[in-house]
Amino acid sequence: MGDLVKIFKAYDVRGVVPDELDEETAEAVGAAFVEVTGAETAVVAHDMRESSAPLAAAFTRGAASRGADVIHAGLGSTDLLYYASGSLGLPGVMFTASHNPARYNGMKMCRAGAVPIGGETGLIEIRDRAAAILASGGLGGQGGGTVSGRDLLRGYADHLRGLVDLSGIRPLRVVVDAGNGMGGHTVPTVFEGLPIELTALYFELDGTFPNHEANPIEPDNLRDLQKTVLDVGADIGLAFDGDADRCWVVDERGESVSPSTITALVAARELVKHPGAVIIHNLITSRGVPEIVTELGGRPVRTRVGHSFIKAEMAETGAVFGGEHSAHYYFRDFWFADSGMLAALHVLAALGEQEKPLSEILAGYTRYAASEEINSTVADQVAATERVREAFATRDGVTFDELDGLTVSGPGWWFNLRPSNTEPLLRLNAEAADEIQMAAIRDEVLAVVRS
Repeated sequence: MGDLVKIFKAYDVRGVVPDELDEETAEAVGAAFVEVTGAETAVVAHDMRESSAPLAAAFTRGAASRGADVIHAGLGSTDLLYYASGSLGLPGVMFTASHNPARYNGMKMCRAGAVPIGGETGLIEIRDRAAAILASGGLGGQGGGTVSGRDLLRGYADHLRGLVDLSGIRPLRVVVDAGNGMGGHTVPTVFEGLPIELTALYFELDGTFPNHEANPIEPDNLRDLQKTVLDVGADIGLAFDGDADRCWVVDERGESVSPSTITALVAARELVKHPGAVIIHNLITSRGVPEIVTELGGRPVRTRVGHSFIKAEMAETGAVFGGEHSAHYYFRDFWFADSGMLAALHVLAALGEQEKPLSEILAGYTRYAASEEINSTVADQVAATERVREAFATRDGVTFDELDGLTVSGPGWWFNLRPSNTEPLLRLNAEAADEIQMAAIRDEVLAVVRS
């Protein structure tokens, strides 16, 4: 049994197995989940990590001990769990640690309709109730819930394919790097019957991640995909993270594509179907996204970083689509939940509907030069941020915004400096009209932060 305060994060549960998260803890969380949500039936899925199936089974015992029936979807991606929750109208739990190293595991929880459970919407209550169950010595002699299995992969694939028209696409050569994660389980079924010549990298499910971390936001983890795209002359490369809810795109030149560019592309497609609709983007997404959305007659809405903020804003505004710079993409037609696979299908449709190479299509959605997110270890996040504010305070035409961290905007450039919630880090994202200006702003901010 670990420290529940440590492993219950703002949006999910995440910890080292078994030191911080073990089966006894998962069992107590299962019981607490039912008590807090009032679930009569819940659906559970898990990724390919060695600890995932045992933890999911323990959670199931806990939920059943409180009288809830549990439907086991077995192996699945996180967006398959969202599909299960949405289509069945049931609360659900996904066992995964996403892109974290092999020794970690965790839980992503939602209410019926894939509504996320976070710190302000029940997660703290589940944590405290689980702690009380553990302190009292365990579950007690209750019971009554039933457990059944259900294969939802085909339904998930059919649902996604029903949201994107791929019927007229041209033959495509596609490389997919699943990183030994759940994309290796879902991609073959989702792509089945499409005119796609698939080159599969690391589709073997292996929670030890023997080839590279399943975290495509790190450039080193894209190297194999980029090389293979060039080697086989592919039209596109796709990389998924461990639980396959994020998707990263590589063009036919082997160049990594910014998630902001993909956000703009998918937004444009959604606005054709839903003229004038709201599109959500977080505040570190390229300024090109709201510009393009506005030009196409849509209404861009800016949010803080984090899926709970995006989903809440989408539900409030009725937005049809939302994108984050971390390669999470959210769809109203998918219960406002995120699906890397659905975003990938949109890109494949856009590519396959005409003859141009991907790089040429995407050129129209890329307007500015952006830095990657750059982390700096600092002893005092507040003091370092104040130094940056002071350094830019006297400049003409500069504005400040504190929606999430500190955003500083000037003529033709902007940057955002955000503190990490869990580590002594400041995260910098910068963008400008060209590479030279962006590099100058980036380097100046980093010099102040690290001084």
